[in-house]
Amino acid sequence: MTTARDSHFTKEDVCQSSFEKYINCRRSRLQITRYKIRATNDAQTDPFRKNGQFESGGEIMWRIVIVLVIVGLCVHTAAALDGSGTQQDPFRIDSLADFDEFATYPIYWAFHTRLETDVNLAGRTYSTAVIAPDTNNAISWQFDGTAFTGVFDGNDHKIVNLTIDGGAGNWFLGLFGLIDEGEVKNLRLEGGSVSGFYFVGRLVGANGYRDYPGGAIANCYSTGDVNGYGWVGGLVGVNYGTVSNCYSSGDVNGVVVVGGLVGFNYDRVSNCYSTGDVSGGEGVGGLVGCNYDSVSNCYSTGNVSGGEGIGGLVGCIGSLRSTGIVSNCYSTGSVSGDDYVGGLVGENYNGSVLNCYSIGDANGINYVGGLVGSNGGAWFELLIPGYVYNSYSTDSVQGASSVGGLVGYNECGDIKKSFWDVQTSGEPNMCGYQDEEYATGCDPNCGKTTAEMKTRSTFTDAGWDFVEIWGIGEHQTYPYLRFAPAGDFNYDKKVDLLDLAIFADHWLEGITP
Repeated sequence: MTTARDSHFTKEDVCQSSFEKYINCRRSRLQITRYKIRATNDAQTDPFRKNGQFESGGEIMWRIVIVLVIVGLCVHTAAALDGSGTQQDPFRIDSLADFDEFATYPIYWAFHTRLETDVNLAGRTYSTAVIAPDTNNAISWQFDGTAFTGVFDGNDHKIVNLTIDGGAGNWFLGLFGLIDEGEVKNLRLEGGSVSGFYFVGRLVGANGYRDYPGGAIANCYSTGDVNGYGWVGGLVGVNYGTVSNCYSSGDVNGVVVVGGLVGFNYDRVSNCYSTGDVSGGEGVGGLVGCNYDSVSNCYSTGNVSGGEGIGGLVGCIGSLRSTGIVSNCYSTGSVSGDDYVGGLVGENYNGSVLNCYSIGDANGINYVGGLVGSNGGAWFELLIPGYVYNSYSTDSVQGASSVGGLVGYNECGDIKKSFWDVQTSGEPNMCGYQDEEYATGCDPNCGKTTAEMKTRSTFTDAGWDFVEIWGIGEHQTYPYLRFAPAGDFNYDKKVDLLDLAIFADHWLEGITP
């Protein structure tokens, strides 16, 4: 009977069960996983087989070949990163060559890595995400590749001139394509641009997606422009994890669900801001395109333009099956669109707006509000609520139908303890339209003069919290949000000499901090 002989060589055999030695073996740019060599049963095609058996010379030759392959794999050790990949001893990126090493080999993406220097990517144009890219764009809405599951600490260093041109069909585009319960922190992205199709962000295309739980993104910022079709954000395309203490200052352009910082949010965005202009078609916001969970302690200052569902901070909140909340937030940029246009939120379909304000102009055609374009809605016989509490707007509001100083169209919503400036808005009505059977709260007595809007008692009489949440310069300013203690100009949760220096610089430049 003809027999076959198997020879198995695993990475544990070659590298003696040591991860560090495995990295050394892999440095030849070939990853050892398992080698299985099966002799052929055809003696005519195998000079070292006779009657189905190895002859002694053939067996020796096979072993020589295998040894040479393994030696060849292990001899190149110059490119591997310093460190062991643990939290105490992370892999370290000290040069552009180190960055290329990290970006090329997925073996690093499950461990701790720290950036030790700025990285300049000038002269390069990538067509996919640099790290954890989608490797097959033929199947829409599906990620093929290795997601990032490790911890990447930018160590307050910069990656500059990152340029990605994904074309019309590439998905999951950004420095990181997909994060799966990983963490990216303390990283700065400056210059360059990113463009693609769906899930496009400067830092991360998708922070989680479907079967990939999202991770944590913290203390990061981006200054470059972003362009795409759907789910496009200045920093993150789609977020299923957390994004905190981040900002984006580049312009963002897309078609469906476009945000200055995050395109689509399914989890939490907190203590963030955006300053770039944002434009798109549907679901467009200065900070977040659409929010299906939580946005808190955030603001946006850029101008926003688009078609339907356009907001200075958030384009749309909630859906038939998802709720969302926007709390302790504000927007200052001008907003323009066609329908469902709001100074802060375009459509509040199944969500809440709490302790927020808008001071930018809102211009549209139908369903235009100084704070919210539309509040609540209906799907056939099912009523979808929307809530607006403890909020205000001062911006000029213009439109053709269903135009209100605070809310354009209050279909199935509830409004409480909220106000608008009747003088600056040019609107005598809180709501452009209110469904008398299913909606409540459109109170003409909540329209105030500018002087009244700058008086603390106007709001304290309604139960507003001017200790923890709100502040006001009596008879001088509108209410403002206390994101941090008074005088904490760098938002590090303490007031010290650095805050005094920031205040002095702003004072000399004639800027109010």
